[in-house]
Amino acid sequence: MVFLSRKKPPPPPPSSSSAPPPSSSSAAPPPKFPQPQKKSAVEPDAVEKMTAILAEAGCTLNNPYGPPCLPSDLHAFRRHLTTRFSSCSASSAERDSVSDLCSVFVAGFSSYIQSPSNLRRVLSTCSSTKRDDSLVRNLLLVSPIQLDLQETLLEKLPEYFDVVSGCSLQEDVARLIINHFRWLDFIVNPDVFTDKLMEVLSISPPHLKKEIIGSLPEIIGDHISRAVVDSLEKMLQEDSSVVVPVLDSFSNLNLDDQLQEQALTVAISCIRTIDAEHMPYLLRFLLLAATQANVRRIISQIRQQLKFTGISQPCASQNKLKGKAPAYNSEGSILHALRSSLRFKNILCQEIIKELNGLEKPRDFKVIDIWLLILMYMNEDPIRKSIEKIFKKKVVDGCIQEALLDQCICGNKEFVKDNFGSFISLAEHLLSSKEEKAREFGSHIYTRLFEGFADNYSRQEILGALVTHVGSDNNFEVSSVLEMMTVLAKKYAQQLLPFSSHINGILDYLEGFTVENLHKVYEVFSLLALSARASPDSFRSSVSNELMMIVRKQISHPELKYQKMGLVGTLRIVSSLGDATSVPDCSSSQVSDCGEILELLKTSVDSCRQSNLALIIFYDEFAAILNQKLLQPEIMEWIGKHLGEFESLFLADLDNGEMANKSSYSGLEGDLWMNLDGSISPICLNILALASSSSESCCLQILPSNFLLLSSVERLTNGGSLAGIDALLGCPLHLPSSKYFAAAGWQSLTKKQREILSLSLYYAANWIRELLNAFSSQIDKRDGCISQATEKDVTTKLLMRLRNLIFLESLLNNLITLSPQSLPELHPYSATSQHTEHPERKNEKRKLQDDDASQRKGNMKNKFKKSKQSSVDEHLRQPTILDAFKKAGVVTSQTQLHENPSPSSLDGRIASGSMHETCSGDESLSVKIPQLSPALAAQRFKFRPLLPQCLSILKFPKVQSQNIRNPEYKTELPLYLYLLQDLHTKLDSLVPPGKLLPFKRGSPPGNLGRFKLVELVSQIKGLFPSLRMHLNTAMSLLIKGEETSQTIWRDEFAKAGNPNTSNIVVSDSLIYTMVCKEVLLCFSKMLTLPGFETDKSLLLDLLEAFQPTDIPVDSFADLQPFPSPGTKDYLFIGVYCFFEDILNNACSFSFDLAFECLLTLQLVVTSAQKYIGKVSEEVIKKRCVGPIQGLVPSLHAKLGTSAEKLLRHEWIDETTDNKGLKNKGEMVQNILRIYLETSGSTSDLLDELACTILPQASLSKSTGEDDAHDHEFPTLCSATFRGWYKTLHEENLAILNKLVKVVSSEKRQNCQSEATEAHLRDIQKTVNVIVSLVNLCRSHDKVTIHGMAIKYGGKYVDSFLKVFDFLEAHIQDHNELVIQLVKDLQKATRTLQTLCSEAKGMKQTAITSKIPATKRSLERFLFHVKALLHTTSRGSNFWMGSLKHKDLRGQIVSSQAYVDNETDEVEEETMSGGEDPMEADELPLSP
Repeated sequence: MVFLSRKKPPPPPPSSSSAPPPSSSSAAPPPKFPQPQKKSAVEPDAVEKMTAILAEAGCTLNNPYGPPCLPSDLHAFRRHLTTRFSSCSASSAERDSVSDLCSVFVAGFSSYIQSPSNLRRVLSTCSSTKRDDSLVRNLLLVSPIQLDLQETLLEKLPEYFDVVSGCSLQEDVARLIINHFRWLDFIVNPDVFTDKLMEVLSISPPHLKKEIIGSLPEIIGDHISRAVVDSLEKMLQEDSSVVVPVLDSFSNLNLDDQLQEQALTVAISCIRTIDAEHMPYLLRFLLLAATQANVRRIISQIRQQLKFTGISQPCASQNKLKGKAPAYNSEGSILHALRSSLRFKNILCQEIIKELNGLEKPRDFKVIDIWLLILMYMNEDPIRKSIEKIFKKKVVDGCIQEALLDQCICGNKEFVKDNFGSFISLAEHLLSSKEEKAREFGSHIYTRLFEGFADNYSRQEILGALVTHVGSDNNFEVSSVLEMMTVLAKKYAQQLLPFSSHINGILDYLEGFTVENLHKVYEVFSLLALSARASPDSFRSSVSNELMMIVRKQISHPELKYQKMGLVGTLRIVSSLGDATSVPDCSSSQVSDCGEILELLKTSVDSCRQSNLALIIFYDEFAAILNQKLLQPEIMEWIGKHLGEFESLFLADLDNGEMANKSSYSGLEGDLWMNLDGSISPICLNILALASSSSESCCLQILPSNFLLLSSVERLTNGGSLAGIDALLGCPLHLPSSKYFAAAGWQSLTKKQREILSLSLYYAANWIRELLNAFSSQIDKRDGCISQATEKDVTTKLLMRLRNLIFLESLLNNLITLSPQSLPELHPYSATSQHTEHPERKNEKRKLQDDDASQRKGNMKNKFKKSKQSSVDEHLRQPTILDAFKKAGVVTSQTQLHENPSPSSLDGRIASGSMHETCSGDESLSVKIPQLSPALAAQRFKFRPLLPQCLSILKFPKVQSQNIRNPEYKTELPLYLYLLQDLHTKLDSLVPPGKLLPFKRGSPPGNLGRFKLVELVSQIKGLFPSLRMHLNTAMSLLIKGEETSQTIWRDEFAKAGNPNTSNIVVSDSLIYTMVCKEVLLCFSKMLTLPGFETDKSLLLDLLEAFQPTDIPVDSFADLQPFPSPGTKDYLFIGVYCFFEDILNNACSFSFDLAFECLLTLQLVVTSAQKYIGKVSEEVIKKRCVGPIQGLVPSLHAKLGTSAEKLLRHEWIDETTDNKGLKNKGEMVQNILRIYLETSGSTSDLLDELACTILPQASLSKSTGEDDAHDHEFPTLCSATFRGWYKTLHEENLAILNKLVKVVSSEKRQNCQSEATEAHLRDIQKTVNVIVSLVNLCRSHDKVTIHGMAIKYGGKYVDSFLKVFDFLEAHIQDHNELVIQLVKDLQKATRTLQTLCSEAKGMKQTAITSKIPATKRSLERFLFHVKALLHTTSRGSNFWMGSLKHKDLRGQIVSSQAYVDNETDEVEEETMSGGEDPMEADELPLSP
């Protein structure tokens, strides 16, 4: 649009109607409007004059047939009038007449349009398609009279304000006038016209006001002043209904930056007050107006002020939803506006991500935040992965709650349905995560979508996505999906039936499911089948028929894998259809279901007759069902008849405590072992007869599971009591005679008889395990099913049985060591899994493969080179032995082969030699307690598991401080140690993979059993005081150092009916130490269990159980005020003091125990930091200069003190278990790492240790006085030097990497000089450390030390290269520091060059693989230094030249023979201004 301004003659006449200059536009209106009134007497003449002027130009004003008739050439018409009224080319005498002519024309036109009909005529067009055909439109394009006509027309507007809104444009004169102002080719005086237009706008009615505001960009064009924005802002404050046209005007007007910011502020102020229906327009304006400068403000204000009502109750009924429909439509429009705006502006998405990423608390998140993430996720932008990442992170951190998502889904269903696929995709991503919280949230999304959208399409999409998840190879994902499907099937079984064809897709993946997932799958289909039976529809009943058909096929399959699936499915169907509490009302249906269930059970049992493992699975699954619910009487009667065979199959009658038939079995005589009832026992467990019978040897394999089912039925039918089968707890076991465990007896046995001995002990041990599982429930205070006297008797027998179990497993371990054999599996769940194989089974296979491979390699070598000490017969016999081992499934290990190198010692035919080594001919095999041999550990997973209820035995003793020395309790400690080890194993299996302890502690999980976290947590709640008691007692016994007589130990084992207890060897100190270590390990594992995160009371109970009698408040003098008793802070302080006291005591007798205490203390500090608050590095650094604020920094300081104490302790003491630090390098390494990380200044401590302490250490292998300590750390010796060296390198590199991040973040900011100097000095400390560590290689010639120096030296140089940008930016201000930094580092780089050269020359293959990367780093360092000095105009300080070939001791090497070429010698750099490290005869090269 063109803007014109009329030029006025030098002496402007007072009556001139021309526009004043722009500077006086505000004073223009007053002299104009009175003129027509003064000439009112001559109005007819003015009208005639005006008509004549128009006629002269070719326009007929008075057209009887319509609007004025305009000439065909409108451009000529306007040009004629412009020339007629123009005074530019007129002489001074004619200007007055021209001005008068303009005034007369305007006055005549004003008089003419006083008539409404005339006004309509001049505003009307001759053609309906051309807007410029009207007379007014053409006159407005005549520049001399434009402003006067604009003012005249604007003054006519108030006369037509009363027009009814909604009429057509031709009927609404006011709108017709405004329409003529649009898109003018030019405006003569826009300021005056705009001011007048704003005056009229302020008094216009609402409908016309919106019309004018919306037309402002078309009327005033690109010329906009602050007055317009101020006027619009004022109108918006007075009337919020005009917000939409105001925003449209702001969007279309050409505003400068200042006015744009003002308009943005106006729009933001309207967020809270605007109507919901106008909100989409406001948001669209704000988001499209976003720039890099204001985007943060816009996003922040939208998040704070935009409120989504939604529905807070996710289970609201559909009737309530209908009443909220208008609100949902408004919010849906808002969401559409947000989504469309976010799609086209990437800076908005980036700012939203940055804003939400900074929120760390759940209360900071709002519904709008969830929608913003979802809307960006819907747009399919490249940032989609970023959205998934941040969404999952906030879900895992607990910031995004399920209630917020419920409001999103339930509050805007129409919008969610239109974007259903995006919600499904987000749920899929969360459900495939490793984090449990993310999977739970993904399941919640699926559940809410299923509940909120009942249409077939939506539910098909949901179920299809779930079936896709089931096919994943992620076991966590599959488990979560099936868990959610189970919940849906329980609540919406009838609604799922029509989609059974989709759900059937799960059955295609059965082969890859674990037992737990199989349970969930069949529970889903069983619930659907149960619901289908209650439905008359034929297609629904087909679900039940199809399930039965699949299960029958699986049961009849010959492979165990498919039989397992069928058995799990069968018993899940029995659990659903045979539940006594949910039987349908129809009696005929009940009879039909019972008949079908019984038939299915009979078929299952018949198919399992050929496979004991399948029968074990059947019994275990049935017992698990009976522990949860009561089945129908017909089913209970059938199972009772089936179990009636137990007595005839496994038990034998006794006559006065003796066997009636004392015949031998397979040449083996038998004895009654472990008879707790004495002569009154009427029965015994006939193990020897069944184990020796070739046809029935497998019956013992099902004995434990059969008894498990028997005890479950007995407990269910007798109100929890096992009084009907209590004779089994004390009855003896018929086992091989104890004489066979002497050397003479063992030598006389054949291989088959030795296998019978091992199997008899194996079955006996598992029988006792099941006895403990069954009868330990009787002493649980929660059941209360037995009397106090009976409880005492059961308690005594349980302790005896536990002693029997320890004896049997120790004896079996010795037999397996002497005669290796593969034991049958009694707990086949891990064995039958397709994809998850037990770790011990893998180890067993790996050992066999390694041994076989090593033997094959040995055989290949022996073909070419014979050993002088071996004979030809030995070479020929080795492959035969290995083949025999492989066929028999023998468990071997490298350790066993090393200890018994002769393969003949493992052969069953001549194994008596090994027995003679341990005992004489008449002496029994010694049984060591506790048993540390790994022979049986590889097959531990085949044993029957101890259930969590057995852990209640740990609560038996009631030991007081005065009777700690009670021999009875001392002799029970091995029993509690056994249970503590089992608890440790169970906790290991439940600790999430992401929460591993800082150091590998304990053994890998063994036989875990089928229990859940909830079961174990509920059981260990009452164990906390008992664990504390056992720990205190064991520590007291260790401190006192009293040894119990071996006779007392043997008498206690003899009381339990164990035979041949004369050779039982018990180590008191080892038992006490292992009890302490196991309690510490169990405490540490408990702190990391997920249950302690969700149940805060559980954590408090654990902390309260391990409180000391008195907390030394003086040791926490910096903690002010001291926490009050009972608070979480106080409990953490107490726990720390308790374990710190144990560590102080352990230092006097056991390094291993002290190390476990330190790791426990570290975990206590980590837990306190997690549950109380995070500690910052700044607070830690302030520890040495002032008081500590907060508990966590105090605990960090004390942890560092404890680690320092261990490092400074003298551990070599021949009078205790501390015989030295050999094989403890990794432990010392972790202690040192804790010491460094918790120190007040890690860099200062590193500098001291690397530059002062470590050079004093000796690498002598002596461990006595020869290894003199010139320093204060006895743990720094030849056995631990490598660990110290490696740890210092790693910590120094970690500090440098942190400094790199800090200086990189501050590089773009104006870093203060003090901060820059501090950073440079911190970097200097790391340089000092690396120089000292690398130069140690000059005095230590170990290859491992040289290899670590090259490896970590190269990594350090790599990280140091990232600091050069920072050095370049500050070298002008800190020249000396930067130059000294590089010069000092040069000392290390030269040593690294020498190390690389010597390693290549000596062909040290352990080092050569690390050399190329290190040399590349050194070369890059060289040129970085050169670039640094040249860019700072200090190129004269730099020389580059070839180094002389020297060894590590500085001696010049005369021969260069082993060097590849001269270019391998890397060129080095040096700076002037100090001592020149180059030799005098070296030639510097000027770059």
